[in-house]
Amino acid sequence: MKRELGIARCGLACCLCSENVKCNGCGSNECPDNDRCENKRCSVEKEISHCYMCQEDCRKGLLSKIKPYTFTMFIKKYGEDKLLDCLEENEKRGVVYHRDGIDGDYDDFDDAEQLMNFILTGTR
Repeated sequence: MKRELGIARCGLACCLCSENVKCNGCGSNECPDNDRCENKRCSVEKEISHCYMCQEDCRKGLLSKIKPYTFTMFIKKYGEDKLLDCLEENEKRGVVYHRDGIDGDYDDFDDAEQLMNFILTGTR
């Protein structure tokens, strides 16, 4: 885990991304989708650093996917440091962020509350 890379604007965990060997996170403007990222464009327009700072319950862009949406909701409820702590602890327990391409253990959910509980406990 590269904790210093933190969480992307949309809620994805740059700190655990398998691409982080050649990417310095969302804020570095090195993301391959940098120029077409709907979540980045929206948050820049709203002058906020992350989607979790927005008051809307948004499902635009990557927030249409369960993992970034739930990570964003988790941060709204518990804070970014708590999410990073849980992700780090879960990684130590063997939870994998990217197992097959960009899909991993956090993608195996259809329900945000169940995923939030998994983040907190590392167990299903």
